[in-house]
Amino acid sequence: MPTVLRIKGLRFHFYSDEGTEPAHIHIRGAEGECKFWLSPSSLARNRGIPAHQLREIERIIYNHQAFLLEQFHEYHGD
Repeated sequence: MPTVLRIKGLRFHFYSDEGTEPAHIHIRGAEGECKFWLSPSSLARNRGIPAHQLREIERIIYNHQAFLLEQFHEYHGD
């Protein structure tokens, strides 16, 4: 489960067995975990992350989208 980014107490990472899904990123914070699709960017699942933090995560993904997509494809071999 490689971590590709750490910002504001959030860990952005991939799971190794999800390479067949569209490009996405998992984000773990103190209160839970969520998953965002990367292209186009949208919330796929949320488990415990409060709404105000989801908005912040969405901004981070927007600002780092090219990097996150590159990391996803590099890791999963696409």
